[in-house]
Amino acid sequence: MAVIKVSRTIAASVERVWAVVEPVERHIDWMADAESITFVGDQQRGVGTKFLCLTKVWRIRLTDQMLITQWEPQRAMGVEHVGIVTGSGVFTLEAIDADTTRFVWEENLRFPWWLGGPLGALIGGKIVLAGIWRGNLRRLAALCERPH
Repeated sequence: MAVIKVSRTIAASVERVWAVVEPVERHIDWMADAESITFVGDQQRGVGTKFLCLTKVWRIRLTDQMLITQWEPQRAMGVEHVGIVTGSGVFTLEAIDADTTRFVWEENLRFPWWLGGPLGALIGGKIVLAGIWRGNLRRLAALCERPH
C-alpha cells in the first residue's frame, strides 16, 4: 500500500477553497491526471456520491471508480477507490486565518499486480503521483487565489 500525502498553503479563505473543491466534476480543472469525471446516478454531492474518473498518468490510462465517504463542507471530502486501484483518500481544509487555508491531500492506495503491486505503489505512488499531485495543488491554489 502506498501512503501519499501532499499539502499546500493557499492564500484564500476556507470558504473560497471549498467553493472550488466542492464541485467534484470541476476537479478536472486542476487535476492534471484526471481527464474526465462521470457520475454514476443522479447524486453529485455528499456522502454516497459515486463517480468514474478517467485517469491518465504517462501512458497508463484507467477508470478510477470512487465513492464519496466523507463530506464536511469547508472541512473535508473523503473517497473510497473501488476500481482497479483500491484504497481511500481525503482532502482536508484547515483555516489558518480568515484569508489562508491549509489544504492536505492524503491517499492510501493499493495497486494491482499488473501495475507493479507494492513496488508500483512505492514508485508510482510515493514518487510519481506525489509529484503530479503537488502540481495539482499549485493549480488548485491558482484557481482559489485569483479574483472571482
